[in-house]
This record gives sequence, structure tokens and C-alpha cells, in this order.
Amino acid sequence: MNLIKILEQAKKASKQTAKLSTDEKNKILLEIADMLENSSAEIVKENKKDCDKAKKNKMGSLVDRLLLNKERIENMANEVRNIASLHDYIGEKQEPQKTPSGISPQRITVPLGVIAMIYESRPNVTIDAASLAFKSGNAIVLKGGKEAKYSNKILSDIFSSVLEKYNLGNAVQLLENATREDTAELMKAKGKIDLLIPRGGRGLIQFVTENAQVPVIETGASVVHTFIDEFADIKKAAKIIVNQKQRNSVCNALDTLLLHENLQNRHIETLLTALTKNNTKIHVDENKADYSKEWLSNDINVKWVHDIDEAIAHIDEFSLGHSECIITENEENAQKFLQEIDSACVYHNVSTWFSDGAQFGLGAEMGISTQKLHARGPFALEALTTYKWIVSGNGETR
Repeated sequence: MNLIKILEQAKKASKQTAKLSTDEKNKILLEIADMLENSSAEIVKENKKDCDKAKKNKMGSLVDRLLLNKERIENMANEVRNIASLHDYIGEKQEPQKTPSGISPQRITVPLGVIAMIYESRPNVTIDAASLAFKSGNAIVLKGGKEAKYSNKILSDIFSSVLEKYNLGNAVQLLENATREDTAELMKAKGKIDLLIPRGGRGLIQFVTENAQVPVIETGASVVHTFIDEFADIKKAAKIIVNQKQRNSVCNALDTLLLHENLQNRHIETLLTALTKNNTKIHVDENKADYSKEWLSNDINVKWVHDIDEAIAHIDEFSLGHSECIITENEENAQKFLQEIDSACVYHNVSTWFSDGAQFGLGAEMGISTQKLHARGPFALEALTTYKWIVSGNGETR
């Protein structure tokens, strides 16, 4: 694999995508969405190879993240259509500001250029990332996990086949059979990559952030908490925590449930029964190591706390800054929690399963950023742009 050549092709393609009009980009995206639906049988066939391998290796929890069926492919196509319908930030200009010197600086939104993404498991990320990068006028280089090898290949081929009709084939490139050396080279490609996005488990994100020499936005890894206050509506709480465990392979699923000690005599069985109906395995006040775990399974930690301050302290210690929730009817406690919890998404009486770009009205997402610079929380089109200054005058000198 000649990675330098691939990145050079991406750079040239980014110059082309940056010049496309909104109508041109949307037309291509709608064509891609139709192509995905029309290729449903072929996608399912290739995806089965990945799922069968996961089953053979007894990786049951991975299958849900890998699986593409007709319904999921239709949802994927509709996400592309949704991205086509979103506001295009490229080319937006602020009003020029006349300065005492006579110059008129004006800020204009532009694409980042070349984006690289290293991701695991979920093949729909291939389409989401490619669509968002293209709509925002960027080129993207994708490095998916080997567990989704066949799924990622056919999805990227479908996307590129449409782009090639418009001489834009290199705007989306998949790194096939990339070695560790290729990945290391990708992370050190200063001057050739404008942004690197790792999306997956804690190990992947930590590896990238510790070794990359290009700008990075961290995404994905989480330890999600929900605190049920003594003033909670128990039926409401039960409904929310069951929703948070309905799909365990996602980063916004509930990992640790914190319960106010005064709930012990207040229909606490309602909560635990609701969870066990979903076959959730409950770990009550076990060793500290469990509290650092992103389960991605039916497991959940349950811990009793004395008050809201202990709940906040626990979250401060073990949170990775992703999504946290308080369930309470006490407005003072709700506001205290919302103000003091320093995570990207903080909820009051709402399921953390809403931590998702589409649910936030952003269309599909590149991921959920747990850092604070450039992007935080679900991020999509706007976070894939930057700006430059255009300065006009009439012969002014300084």
C-alpha cells in the first residue's frame, strides 16, 4: 500500500470537493442513497461474511454492531438523504468589518481539507463519515476494522462508484488490508492530513491520541452514569433505564446506575425488576475496577450513594466525559447536577440514548467528542469546517 500516494490523491480530490455547489453535492448524495437501497442484497451478502466470522469466533456482542439487514440499509440510505437536506456551512461569510486602518476583514467558512478516520466494528460509519465529509467539501480516507472488512469494502465501493461518475472517485478512499505500519504512518502524516478521528473502544482512542502527530478529535469511549435521586418518579426512572440498556453495543448505553439510599424502602424492586426483564446482569457495589468499565454488554453496575454530592463525586472519578443523567423531580438537584457534571452531554429525566447526532438535529455524526477543543458531544457538518480571513482594502499599508 502506497499511503503517501493515497493521501496525495485525497488532497487533490479535496480541492475539487471544496468547489462543488450545495446543489451538486446534494444531487450526488441522493444518488448514493438510491444506490445503497438498490444494492441491498449485495450488501447483505458481503456483511454475512463478517457476521459469520464473528459468530465463529464466539464474539456475540460484536454481531449486533456488524449486522446490516434490509431495515438498517434503508436507515443508512435515509441518513444520507437527511445529510443532503442539511444546511451547508461552506461559503458562509460574516459581514466585513471596516477597521480604522481602512481594511475590511471578512471571515468565510471553508472545508478542513483531508480527513482520516480510524474506526471499529460498525460498517454504517463508513457511509455516515463519507457522506458528512463530502457534504462539508472534504475528502476522507477511511481505515475500518478487519472485523467489518467485507462490509466496509462494498459500502465504500458503492459510494465511490457514484463519485467516479463525476470524476471525484478519490474523495472517499478505503484503506484495504492496512498493516500496523500503515496505521502508524497515517497517524504521523503531518501536512497531509488536516484532521484524524478515531472512533471505537478506549484502547483504540488511547493508542491514537498517544501516537498521532496530526490534529485529533477523540470520540466514542464512555462510562455512562445515571443517578436516580430520592425525589425521582420511579415509573419514569424505570422507563428511562430500560431504554438505556435496550442496545448494549453502543457508546451511550448505561454502565453504572447510582441510587440514592433513601430509595431502598421506596419501590426499589420496580427498578431492578425492569432491568432483569431485559436479562440485565446486575453488579451491586462490587470492586472499584468495575466502575471504570464500559460494559458494551447486558451487565450494569449498581451503587448506593448517600446524596447527590456523592453521586457527582463518583461520576467525576469514573466518567470519561461522554453522557450522564439525573432522574429527579427536584428542580434544585437537577440544576446542581446539570451545572456541576462536566461531560459532553448531561441529561435530566431523559435517556442517554439520545446522545446521537441525528437525535440532536445534526444528521448523522462523525462521533461523539469527549474533548473540549473544536468539537464536543455529537459532531457533524459544522465541526468538519474551519474558516479563513479575506481582507479587502484600497492600497492600505501598515
